[in-house]
Amino acid sequence: MSFLGFGKPQPTSEEKLSAIEAEVKLMAQMHDRLTKACAKKCVPNDYREPDLNKGESVCLDRCAAKFFDVHMKVSELLQQQQGGSGFNLGG
Repeated sequence: MSFLGFGKPQPTSEEKLSAIEAEVKLMAQMHDRLTKACAKKCVPNDYREPDLNKGESVCLDRCAAKFFDVHMKVSELLQQQQGGSGFNLGG
């Protein structure tokens, strides 16, 4: 409930919990996509060693950095579009 009836009403505990659960689900999906994409690109299917070698480690590090960089840029663009058009995607 808002103070003296002004402003936006505060979200309920259920709404907060739902938003947190949705965010956790999105983060898990992003982690899954990152893991699959970078492993496919950087780690060969025929394992010759029990540990990652230097080249694989560097490749995975760069792949993850690029993945997060693109994710942040896309998120910023989507937020700009939402702000300019005045719609909200349920968040």
